[in-house]
Amino acid sequence: MSEKKPRTGPFTFFKQVRAEGGKVTWTTRQETIAATIMVLIMVVIAATFLFLVDVVWGILIPMITGAA
Repeated sequence: MSEKKPRTGPFTFFKQVRAEGGKVTWTTRQETIAATIMVLIMVVIAATFLFLVDVVWGILIPMITGAA
């Protein structure tokens, strides 16, 4: 059986969380803005592609099946 770790109190826990947060390498404002712009561009490209595929399938399927 595994040994149980002693419970940590809430104050100790939040102190440890704060210490770990201080170790994190945060992105700069410019890096965050650049990444956000790239994500928005990719979303627009993906949405446009899916829209065009939907339109093409919407035209082709009725032509293939003979439905009006």
